[in-house]
Amino acid sequence: MNRSLGLCLTVLLLTAGRWCAASAQEGAPTLVARVQETDECRAWVEQTMKRMTLKEKVGQLFVYTIAPHTDKKNRALLREVVQDCHVGGLLFSGGRLDDQAVLTNQAQEWAQTPLLITFDGEWGLAMRLKEVPAFPRNMALGCIQDNGLLFDYGREVARQCREMGIHVNFAPVADVNINPDNPVINTRSFGEDPQLVADKATAYAQGLESGGVLSVAKHFPGHGDTNVDSHEALPVLPFDRARLDSVELPPFRQAVRSGLGAIMVGHLQVPAIDPTGLPASLSPAIVTGLLRHEMGFKGLIFTDALAMKGVSGRGDLCVAALQAGVDMLLTPRAVKAEIASVLKAIHEGALTQADIDERCRRVLTYKYALGTHHRHPIRLSGLKERIWTPEAADLLERLQSASLTLLGNQKRTLPFPHSADTLLVVRIGKEQADTAFIRQLSQFTPVRTLRLTTSTPTAEKQRWLDLAARKRQVVVSASTRQLKPFGPFLASLTLNAPTVYVLFTPFVTLETTRSSMVSAAAVVAAHSSDAFVQRQVAKALFGHAGLDGRLPAKLPPLFDVGDGVTYAMPQKVHRTPEELGMDGSCLARIDSLAKAGMAAKAFPGCQIYVMRKGEVVYDRCFGSFTYDGHAQAVRPDDLYDLASLTKTTATLLAVMKLYDQGLLNLTDKASAFLPYLRGTDKADITIRQLLLHESGLPPGIPFYQAAIDEESYTAPFVQAKRDAAHPVQAGKRAYAARTFRFRPEWVSTMQTDTFSLPVAEGLWLNPRFRSECERLLAEAPLGRSTYRYGCPNFILLKEVVEHITGEPMDEFLDREFYRPMGLKRLLFRPLRRYGKGSIAPTVRADYLRRGAEMLQGYVHDESAAFFGGVSGNAGLFGTAADVAAVYQLLLDGGTYQGRRYLGESTCHLFTTATSRQSRRGLGFDRPDTRRPEKSPCAASAPASVYGHTGFTGTCAWVDPDNRLVYVFLSNRTFPHPWNNLLGQMNIRTDIQEVLYQALGKALPTPSTRP
Repeated sequence: MNRSLGLCLTVLLLTAGRWCAASAQEGAPTLVARVQETDECRAWVEQTMKRMTLKEKVGQLFVYTIAPHTDKKNRALLREVVQDCHVGGLLFSGGRLDDQAVLTNQAQEWAQTPLLITFDGEWGLAMRLKEVPAFPRNMALGCIQDNGLLFDYGREVARQCREMGIHVNFAPVADVNINPDNPVINTRSFGEDPQLVADKATAYAQGLESGGVLSVAKHFPGHGDTNVDSHEALPVLPFDRARLDSVELPPFRQAVRSGLGAIMVGHLQVPAIDPTGLPASLSPAIVTGLLRHEMGFKGLIFTDALAMKGVSGRGDLCVAALQAGVDMLLTPRAVKAEIASVLKAIHEGALTQADIDERCRRVLTYKYALGTHHRHPIRLSGLKERIWTPEAADLLERLQSASLTLLGNQKRTLPFPHSADTLLVVRIGKEQADTAFIRQLSQFTPVRTLRLTTSTPTAEKQRWLDLAARKRQVVVSASTRQLKPFGPFLASLTLNAPTVYVLFTPFVTLETTRSSMVSAAAVVAAHSSDAFVQRQVAKALFGHAGLDGRLPAKLPPLFDVGDGVTYAMPQKVHRTPEELGMDGSCLARIDSLAKAGMAAKAFPGCQIYVMRKGEVVYDRCFGSFTYDGHAQAVRPDDLYDLASLTKTTATLLAVMKLYDQGLLNLTDKASAFLPYLRGTDKADITIRQLLLHESGLPPGIPFYQAAIDEESYTAPFVQAKRDAAHPVQAGKRAYAARTFRFRPEWVSTMQTDTFSLPVAEGLWLNPRFRSECERLLAEAPLGRSTYRYGCPNFILLKEVVEHITGEPMDEFLDREFYRPMGLKRLLFRPLRRYGKGSIAPTVRADYLRRGAEMLQGYVHDESAAFFGGVSGNAGLFGTAADVAAVYQLLLDGGTYQGRRYLGESTCHLFTTATSRQSRRGLGFDRPDTRRPEKSPCAASAPASVYGHTGFTGTCAWVDPDNRLVYVFLSNRTFPHPWNNLLGQMNIRTDIQEVLYQALGKALPTPSTRP
C-alpha cells in the first residue's frame, strides 16, 4: 500500500509469517488483503471493547439462526437475542427476500454493536431465498474450464449479498467429493480432484471477497469422502495423515495461502489427527494444532452449525469449541444457556477473559473491515430489481453455457448436419419439461417426439424401437432424475443410427444412467432444465453453439475426471475481400504495419477489424497485453479501454436516441436539465455547442484534486518540471507531487456502503463526490464560444442523458443498444462482468492511483475515474468487433441485424452535419480537408468519413461512400502514457490508407507524414 497516499496502513496478516499470497485469479484482491488495521479501525475496536461487559463480549462470538418471518412472535425473539444476548451475528433460514431485508434493518437498529449478517449461500441467494437468480450447483461449475468465470460468479454473489446487507457467506464448499455415495456433500462439491476443487473454490472465494463479502471455506478438514450426514450423526474420516494431506487438505491449504478470510470446521471425527474421538469442531488438535499452528491460518474460524446431531448431544458444546480455538459459534440450540455456560467456564477458569478478548477483537476487526459500523439500512424499494440485474442474468447464462459438457461424440456424431430428415426425440420426464429444447430443435430440422413414461405399454415401446431403427438421428431427452426404470428400454437402443443423450438433470443423474449410455454416440451433460440451457443445447447439437466442459468427477467405467470433448461453433463463412471489391494481398500489408509498431514499442498489442458492405474483410489480433515475454497474447474477445471512443460509441449514441424520441433538441440549453448550471455563465450553453466542442468550456477539469487534501502535498499538484517535491512523472512534460493523501470523506481503501464506486484496485469513491464534480463544472472558467476540444462537453452531455432518462447512462445504453444487439463485450466498469485476464492493462504505474500495481479494468482517464468509471468522455471498454457493430449500425441508418435502433433521419443528421468553425461534426471527428497534415484520417479518406480516436491508442472510422468500417484498438499507453510513438509513426492512418489502396482508390502518394 503506497505510503505517499498518507494512509499508513498495516495489512492484517492472515497467512503465516508473510503478506497475503497472490491468488490464482491474476491480480484479484481478497478481502483479507484489504483488511486494514488503521488507526481508525483500532480506535473503533478498542472503543467498542471498553464499553462492553464480559457477557456482551461473549455474545459477540455467537451467530444465531432465525427464520425471516415478520410476525410479532418472531420479531420479539429477534429483539431478545439481539438486545439481551448481544449475539455477534445472525443467520437467516429460508424465506422471502423482502422479509429478510426488513428484519435485517430492524435487527441492526436494535443492536448496540453492529451485527454480522451471515448467509448460507453456496450457490447464491437462491439457496435460501425465493425470486432471486439460481446459479448452478458446484459440481456443474466444476465442469467449467475458465476459473475467471468462477471469480466473476463470486463477485456477483457478493454484490447481491451486499444489496441484502449480508457480510459473510458460508461458501465455498472446499470438500473433495470422491465418494459417490456421500449423502450430504455430493453436488455441493466442485469435484473429486483435489487441485480442481482447490482452484475452483479459491476463485469463487476470491470473487466473494473482492466484492466485499467474507468467504468461509468449509467443511475443514474435509467432508467429501464420508457416507454419513453430519446433520444426523458424526462421520469418521478413517484415513492416515498421508491420505489427508493428498486429498482432503489441499483445497484448505490453498485457501490459507491465498489469503482468504474464514474457514468453517466440520463435525468430523479424524483419528489420524485427534485420536481422542473429539469432533474436529471441538478438537484443539485440529483447530489450534493443525489449522492455526501448522497451516498458519489467522483468519476467522467458525464452527459448523452446533444444532447438528453430529455434536448437539454433547454437554458444554460452546465451551469446548472455544477451548479448541474457534472464534465464532454457529447456531447452537439454546443460545441463552450456552452463553451462561461460557460465562461459568470463565468464572471457573476453564476459559480466560483473555481468550474471550482475543476472539472478540478479531470479530470486531472483521466487522469494521466489512463496513458494519456504517450501519446503512437496506433500501427496500426496487430490491428485487437490484438483485435481478441484466448483468446477473448474463453471468448466469455464461456459467450455464460454460458448464455444458460433451462426452464421447464417437465418429464426430455432433454437430448434426442440416437436412430434411426427421429427428426423432425420445422424451423422458414431465410433460412440457423440455419444450424449449424441442422448439429450438424445430428451428433446424423436422422433429418427431415420443414421450416415454413408466406406464408406456411394452408393445408401444417395441413400435418405437422399430421406428428409431429407421431414423438416421435419435436424441434421448431426459428431464427427470428417475431414469433407472427406463434402463432396459434405453439399453435396447442399440441402433444403426447414432443415439445422443441429453441430460437436463443434475450431475448425479450421470451416475444412475451410465449402464444405459454404453452404446450412446454422444452424451451432453446439461445439468439443468432451464429454458436457456435447453435452447443452448439444441443449438449445440446443430453447431450453432460451442461445448467446452470437462467432467469434475469420474463415471466408471465410461468416463474419467477431465473427460469432455471441445467443439467450437463453426466460424461464419465470410466472402473473400475480392468478392467485396478489395485486394486481399493489399490488405495483408496491414500485418507488417502492426508488427512494425510493436517492434518499435509503440504498443504491446492490438486488435484490427475492418468491414466492407456489412461483412468482415480483416480481423486480426497482434502482440500481447504487455511487453513481458510471457504476457497473455491478445485475443479477439479481450477488452480495451476505449478512452475518447466513449464519446461516440456511448454518449453520442444515447444523445441520438433521446433526439430520436423527441426528448432532446440540439437547441436545448443544458441548464434546462442541469439545475447547477442555472444562474452561472454556462446557463446558455446548448446541446449543439457541447457536441461541436464550441461551448467555451476548458479542455479539462481536474476533478480528482477536489478529493485530495491540499495540505498533504507541496502545491501545485502537477507541474512542468521535475523537482524534489514533484518527482513522479505523470506526462511527457508533467510531474506530480511526491506525497499526497485523499480526503477521508471522499476516498477509502475499502469498499463499504459509503464508498461504493471503484477508482482503482483498493480505492473506492463516495458517490456523493458527484456534488463536487457538479460544483467544479459550474465554476469552471468559460471562454469564447469557439472550437476548443474538451472532455467537459461530453461529461455534461452524459449528465443531461441521465437527467432525462432517470437512470445511469451505462444502464440506458445497455438496455437500448448493447444488450439487444448482442454486444456483451461493450460496457463500462468491466470488472463487474469479466476477470482481469480478459482486459488489457492501460498503464503500469499511475501517478494518481499509486496503490495499484497497474491499471487493468479501471478507466485510465482521471475525470472518468472520479465519476465512478461511467462518464461521458471515457470509461467504455470493448472489443474491436463490438465497437465495429455500433458503427455498422450508424452506417446502415440505424438498423442492425434487421432491427431498428435509431431513425434513419437522425443518423443522417448526426453523421453528415459539420461545424462552420472546425472539422468537427455533431460529436464525431472528421477528416481535415483544409489542413491534411492535421487530419486524424488517411489522406485518401473522403470528407464523408466520421468517427473518433482515443487517448489509449484507439480509433473507429466509418466511410459511407465506400461502405467501410475500420476499428483499431491498442493500449499504447502501457507502460507509460507519454509514449506517443503510435501517433508519431502514423500507424492508424497508414492502416486506413492501406484500405483505400485495397479499394484502388488511394491518392497517388500515400500518407507518410513525418
